[in-house]
Amino acid sequence: MGKTYILGVPFDTYKMNEAADRAVEMLGENGQHIICTPNPEIVMEAQNDRELMGILKAADMVTPDGVGVVWASKYSKTKLTERVSGYDLVLNIFERIKDTEYTVYFFGGAPGVADKAAEMMKEKYHGLKVVGVHNGYFDEKEERNLIAEMKRVQPDLLLVGLGSPKQEKWIYNNLRLTGAKLAIGIGGSFDVMSGNLKRAPKIFCRLGLEWFYRLITQPTRFKRMLKLPKFVFKVRKEMR
Repeated sequence: MGKTYILGVPFDTYKMNEAADRAVEMLGENGQHIICTPNPEIVMEAQNDRELMGILKAADMVTPDGVGVVWASKYSKTKLTERVSGYDLVLNIFERIKDTEYTVYFFGGAPGVADKAAEMMKEKYHGLKVVGVHNGYFDEKEERNLIAEMKRVQPDLLLVGLGSPKQEKWIYNNLRLTGAKLAIGIGGSFDVMSGNLKRAPKIFCRLGLEWFYRLITQPTRFKRMLKLPKFVFKVRKEMR
């Protein structure tokens, strides 16, 4: 598949089903793989974070988690045709691996959230094999124990919900120690999977206003949302 570059970040042009199929292929391949799902906020973060930008460029797949990224691609020769969010991508992967021998590890979120998310996903996708769960709060000693546990169970798919850019950096620095075949940074998806946080109604998603729904339901996101107009301005200025 082709790639398009948004402010230096390379995005694969996969549609959702193509991205999910490719992710499952990675689970059966040799080596270890990383999937990143940046939204406009993460793209803007990468402008001033060389380590994050390097990780996004090195990832095996980068999908557009945000209509803003899809919109920005109109300034490129290669266009993105649809949003491929991390949350939806993971659900599509679950649907494909639920009756296979592939295993999953849930890592991240507040205490108890990943546990609940894992239980909810096992109920929804009967046959899904979860081999481990850990919250996103840990000190140096606990992190060593966590990595040792991952190495012991060797999950095929490692989901990391630590928020960006912490999750991307954690994956890049530690994946080789975990034995996992594929790692995906999924932000706050465990909160949605667990039912603790409702996803935007379909009408908001269809209109590309999921960001607005998040803002009115989570006012604490306001400061982060300020990056969106900066993203639009920078794209128009630099990509023309």
